[in-house]
Amino acid sequence: MFHRIRTSLREDNLFRRVVGNSLHLFSNNTIALALSVLQGALVTRLLGPAGYGLIGVIMAYASTVNSIFSFRMGEVVVKYGGAYLEQGEKSKAAALLKAASLTEAVVSLLAFIAVALTAHLAEIYNAKTAGTAWMFVVYAIGLLANFNMETSLGVLQVTQKIKWQGRINLIQSIVTTVIILAAFFFKSGFETILFAYLLSKTILGLGMFIAAQIQLRHVLGVDWSQVSFSAIGERSEWRELIRFAFSSNISATIIKIFRESDLLWVAFFLTPEAAGYYKLAYTLAGFLAIVSDPFIATTFPEINRLVVQNAWARLKDFLRKITALSFTYNFMILIGFIVFGQWGITVYSKPEFLPAYPAMIALVVGLAFNYTLFWNRPLLLSLGLPEYPIKVTLIVGIIKIALAFVLVPRYGIVAAGALLSFYYVASVGVMALRGQKEIFNREAREERQGF
Repeated sequence: MFHRIRTSLREDNLFRRVVGNSLHLFSNNTIALALSVLQGALVTRLLGPAGYGLIGVIMAYASTVNSIFSFRMGEVVVKYGGAYLEQGEKSKAAALLKAASLTEAVVSLLAFIAVALTAHLAEIYNAKTAGTAWMFVVYAIGLLANFNMETSLGVLQVTQKIKWQGRINLIQSIVTTVIILAAFFFKSGFETILFAYLLSKTILGLGMFIAAQIQLRHVLGVDWSQVSFSAIGERSEWRELIRFAFSSNISATIIKIFRESDLLWVAFFLTPEAAGYYKLAYTLAGFLAIVSDPFIATTFPEINRLVVQNAWARLKDFLRKITALSFTYNFMILIGFIVFGQWGITVYSKPEFLPAYPAMIALVVGLAFNYTLFWNRPLLLSLGLPEYPIKVTLIVGIIKIALAFVLVPRYGIVAAGALLSFYYVASVGVMALRGQKEIFNREAREERQGF
């Protein structure tokens, strides 16, 4: 039986291509992970729980504000740009990419302005540390450097050059590590660490932009940006694009508020020190993404391509294989965290961060489930159901936040971690089931029409 499975996987060119690209990303990300571990170990020792929590709050605030404005242009590029390229409609692809680039640039500027205008409120309610408002503004400069990050990522995905992301990520990790090492040995202050993380975002954003522009010139020609927006065609096509972009924006905003801004909620309910413990727990649990993120980046274009081709049997087979693979390594990682988690915290930081262990385990459970069914939202987007994730994440998110007002002030960061895991399991599970049901419905419909 296992021999047949191995043979099937070896002979599946699509699965092999996805795994190959993912492994290339993973190899670069593994080195970046090692550097990230070193960075974290140095920063936690240099800043302590309160300082580590403060810098996490500053970074999370800029990211959350950006997501509120963001239209997730990477997803627009993959779904529609990928379809246009698959169908040989290069003029449409060029017009779409031009519109996506300009939109994302405007949105990045608006996000920076929003952070600047609300920095004082963030200082009062999240940082809870006087004289830190300017730090929120300075770090938000990274939003301007990432003015084309999502569009660029989408371009590299649809042109099969996602491996470039790993190389750029490795470069920024090396530069950031060098600066943090210098800060540690020379006992530099909080500001040096903040600058290191800002430079990291700048290198990644500009590097991705340059890589995408090179690829666009290669695929669409040197004059691709001169193509008129009218190349998209009828107003109905524009309406569909705008509908998808707005749906992605609302969905991303909901996800950010209810899921990825958890550190801000912890800081709001508790203290900067508690935020430091929770940031460490979230950072260590987030190492699951090192293996899963490459799969996410490489499978979305393939899922979208199979949907465009109406290859339902092939899509179901593909999803089964990547789910089986992701379940295997996520389960093994989960066991590793449970057994070696406390030791890992003391190695990564200091014994004073051990209160983070229960929250870390609570988070790992939910993240392992999320990364096992990581294809849930990309599948729904590819199937033309961008509104469904909005409904699910909004309902589950409201429940999560309502419970947080009751549980987090009483039970601390453990409750915060458990509630985030609840959010992952409930929302991801429902969306994955909805995507599977839609595949079976469309397959059955085509079979009836064929007869």
